[in-house]
Amino acid sequence: MSHRDVGVVVAVFAVVSLGAVPASQAQTATQGSGDSWAAPLTPWGEPDLQGVWSYATITPLQRPTELTGREFLTDEEVAEQNIEESTRASSDRRGELTPERDLGLAYNQVWWDRGTSTGRTSLIVDPPDGRLPSLTPEARTTQAARQDARRARPFDSWEDRPLQERCMTYQRSPPVPSGYNNTYQILQSPGQVAILNEMIHDVRFIPLDDRAHVSARIRQWNGDSRGHWEDNTLVVETTNYSDKTTWRGFPGAGQTLRAVERFTRVDADTIDYQFTIHDAATYTRPWTVALPLTHAPGYVLYEYACHEGNYSIANVLIGARAQERAAQP
Repeated sequence: MSHRDVGVVVAVFAVVSLGAVPASQAQTATQGSGDSWAAPLTPWGEPDLQGVWSYATITPLQRPTELTGREFLTDEEVAEQNIEESTRASSDRRGELTPERDLGLAYNQVWWDRGTSTGRTSLIVDPPDGRLPSLTPEARTTQAARQDARRARPFDSWEDRPLQERCMTYQRSPPVPSGYNNTYQILQSPGQVAILNEMIHDVRFIPLDDRAHVSARIRQWNGDSRGHWEDNTLVVETTNYSDKTTWRGFPGAGQTLRAVERFTRVDADTIDYQFTIHDAATYTRPWTVALPLTHAPGYVLYEYACHEGNYSIANVLIGARAQERAAQP
């Protein structure tokens, strides 16, 4: 789908879903403080999740080993991490960096949008240790083979380059936060939800009826999603991932991968977003992430102009061929 098509889809959804019903007709959610908050509903009576939401955070997927046994940071540690992040690539700190680290940052501070700490030591909330479960023996073998192939043939073909470098897809579904463009735009119409991911502009269309998933023979980068409501929570189940799909930080999708996402709007500015990964062929047990979505009013999603076949791929492969020729006797 081109970004022009995405724009048409967004416009159509926006026309269908304009406005929410008055607070007097809204559902009431009780917040942790004991205060009541009126959750807005769509004109057809479903919880209104629409808008632009950020899932940016510097909280790591897995709990660092030095924080073993600690689920939360102190207020002082949160403040320190946030200050470190907000200045990590600022011009007045570039002199502190080694040339390698400076190159690794790539951009100055204005480009980075990694968010702040959630206060937790990891995004993973189950298992309780905040770490990914052990891989199965089969998954360890597959992972080692992929790593060996990547080391042996990193530049033989465009197919050896990462999906994000090829502009195929970047933030998978479910997402793992990165350096910038950690943004969802959610749109609703009767019987369907659309989620536009800013990074490389993927769009997921999620039917809310009882239709079955597509045939298991059809595999997609971000899988095949189906949704339903459980009270005020949108539950989305995604299957049929391509075995070529990979995530940053953990292994690629297996043929048995099933992701279950839960979206619950808890106040005007927050969606309690959690997802659980079920993949018996890859992990020895399921695991769950808690990743709050923060409302970003006024934020505009512009075109992410990345396309397969971009010039950098050709230049990378040309450079590799030149290095090979230079190494020949």
